[in-house]
Amino acid sequence: MSDRALQPTRPADGSGPPARDATGRTRLLAAVAALVTVGAGLGLRAVATGDVAKYGGDALYTLMIVTLVVLLAPRSTPARAAGIALAVSWAVELLQLTGLPAELSARSTAARLVLGSTFNAPDLLWYVVGASAGWLALRVVVRGRRTG
Repeated sequence: MSDRALQPTRPADGSGPPARDATGRTRLLAAVAALVTVGAGLGLRAVATGDVAKYGGDALYTLMIVTLVVLLAPRSTPARAAGIALAVSWAVELLQLTGLPAELSARSTAARLVLGSTFNAPDLLWYVVGASAGWLALRVVVRGRRTG
């Protein structure tokens, strides 16, 4: 199976640049998916506690980054979007080893939500879960576009 881009690469006759409408639809769907993912994270926090809320939130954090990658680069392949999201998530987690995110989080709620504050090694695994879920969802979308 190939890891095709999230939109058709050429019009049906094979000539010219990709259809602009496809890029706009991809971005719109990515924006909606990002909002749904944020809602799912807030909902999870409202109904769950402990490890379920924490690690579910980690997976959703990376899934949201996948949606943002697609929003910014709608021609990304599912593997590229998931890989970038995983790399960003890991980079943020590893940055927590420096103490800088904790310092920024003490001053800003936004920084706390985006950067976290303390390193937790199991988070790295849950980011893989989120990236994998994003990759799988994008593969389903790509496959549906190919057959539909």
